[in-house]
Amino acid sequence: MGLLDILQQLTGGNNEALFEQATQHASTEQLGAGLAASMRSDQTPPFADTVAQLFGHSNPEQRAGMLNQIIATLGPAAASALAGGTLGGMLAPGQTQVTPDQASQLTPAQVSEIAAHAEQAHPNIVDEVSHFYAQHAGLIKLLGGAALAVTLAKMKEHAAQG
Repeated sequence: MGLLDILQQLTGGNNEALFEQATQHASTEQLGAGLAASMRSDQTPPFADTVAQLFGHSNPEQRAGMLNQIIATLGPAAASALAGGTLGGMLAPGQTQVTPDQASQLTPAQVSEIAAHAEQAHPNIVDEVSHFYAQHAGLIKLLGGAALAVTLAKMKEHAAQG
């Protein structure tokens, strides 16, 4: 059974089980595109809230990885200024990445603010963060029914086109 066959089952059933099957057959790119569409959807919470939720469920390495994705996309100077300098206050002069320990000092609310500012500064950050989290599909399952349904629907669209 291929990815499109699995996604054809998307009719409102158990999205978590369907998502689990789909992630076993989907590429990181397909999953990232589906998650990005979910993060942009008006049927799901805003990007910043979704990132904060994922951050809250992430381990310290994943937290640092996501924040470092934002830093890499925006550049250290721009990223340091986000959310009133919250992120920049963590970076020592010349430091371009946060450590897992530093990332763990941030709250999901602070990360929501960082993500909101990052999205305003660079709307494509949604794609970058989505591709990061696509490598950690177990976290995406925690977003809940609406986010999973939109992610799966977008994956189905892309699979049918490709």
